[in-house]
Amino acid sequence: MTIEVSKIAQGVEPSATLAMSAKAKELKAQGETVYNLSVGEPDFNTPEHICAAAAAAIAAGHTRYTVASGLPKLKEAVCADYLKRFGLEYKPTQCVVSNGAKHALHNAFFATLNPGDEVVLPAPYWVSYAELIKLSGAKPVVVETSQETGFKLTPDAFRAAITPKTRALLLCNPSNPTGACYSKEELEALAKVVVENDLFVVADEIYERLVYGGREFTSFPTLFDGLQDRTILINGVSKTYAMTGWRIGWSLTPENVAKKISSLQSQETSNPCSISQYASIAALEGDQSCVETMKVEFEKRRNYVTSRIAAIPGLSAPQMDGAFYAFMNIKAFLGRQYGGVQVDTSKDWCLELLQQKKVATVMGSAFGCEGYARVSFAASMETLETAFDRIAEFVK
Repeated sequence: MTIEVSKIAQGVEPSATLAMSAKAKELKAQGETVYNLSVGEPDFNTPEHICAAAAAAIAAGHTRYTVASGLPKLKEAVCADYLKRFGLEYKPTQCVVSNGAKHALHNAFFATLNPGDEVVLPAPYWVSYAELIKLSGAKPVVVETSQETGFKLTPDAFRAAITPKTRALLLCNPSNPTGACYSKEELEALAKVVVENDLFVVADEIYERLVYGGREFTSFPTLFDGLQDRTILINGVSKTYAMTGWRIGWSLTPENVAKKISSLQSQETSNPCSISQYASIAALEGDQSCVETMKVEFEKRRNYVTSRIAAIPGLSAPQMDGAFYAFMNIKAFLGRQYGGVQVDTSKDWCLELLQQKKVATVMGSAFGCEGYARVSFAASMETLETAFDRIAEFVK
């Protein structure tokens, strides 16, 4: 017999960012030099004091199961960090440590959504959001935004998307893939719509330490009293501390939700990696100068990428105030041939750029926004320089 896959599995699309990265690695394995701007991963090594804490944990024999929801000391460190930086009071019982922020998002959706529920999702959106919502049985209601408004959701567009089935808003701030960062006033306007319609918010703030140009980041539940009870905060160590492979993220939620997320995770995966948890304690409680060092370098790269995009006629991108991505408008370069190959879509464009110029990017269609391509500037300046030289050659 042939084992048939489920309808749920059939409906899941693979991650486009990981797929493009895999294609880049395939070319590299064939001996090609590839300039990979596709994956959202800092090119820095994990800071030494964090690695040392992991080694110490191994030496001390901390290699067994932990509590499914995470080490108490790590949850205390997460709560202390939010109190110190944002004045938000959370109990450790409101924190669940998961296998990365993506897993924390999955848990949040499964613990709060029912089949048929709707979640408002501004586009462009990170490639996994829509798929994770659909996996829970709920429906992502995609709301288009525009480059003219900085790809930010407006209160009017938000209101227009709400139906009797709407349960939540999913908001990524700063944004992957656009680098947009909402001001306090912009967030307050959205929060009023949330309260007026008795919704909750899943606030993915994984890039909150990476904001540029002297901007001050505003965490969603700090906007006004009562909003904390309507917010599921998602964060982790991957981007801030260059710890993508360590797989530690967390959610901060009302206590009843945290309890159910903890039960769910106990059945799914048990605990996150014990060694990674000890390393994450060192990340949160240790010297934070490493964060500032990386941020300064990312801002230099952001400025460079901004100048290179502006110098290529027909290419443009909204201002990147946070994260480490540029969302390039490539509409002027579609509907033509490159090396005899017809290119009509962002997917075509990105694949031919990779094939012909060995530069890996991600098609805008994967983020719900055709006519764009995402580049990551979490790459060395040398890589960025060569990659943009090649992009300029490609579009001539």
